[in-house]
Amino acid sequence: MLMNSSDRAAVLRYEPNGFRVLAAGSHVACAVTGERVELAALRYWSVELQEPYASAEAALKRLQDGA
Repeated sequence: MLMNSSDRAAVLRYEPNGFRVLAAGSHVACAVTGERVELAALRYWSVELQEPYASAEAALKRLQDGA
């Protein structure tokens, strides 16, 4: 069965001013909550850890937990 890119997670390279799509997909999973984040709504990520976050609160939690 063929899957289109809307059915799978994207693989991204997180950069200081944006991200680069390495493998097509429609979403990523938040590294803290596991929540699905559509690429169009992705606003928070860590360049150092190379991981996405669903919200500012999730990003702050990762920082406070000492990732």
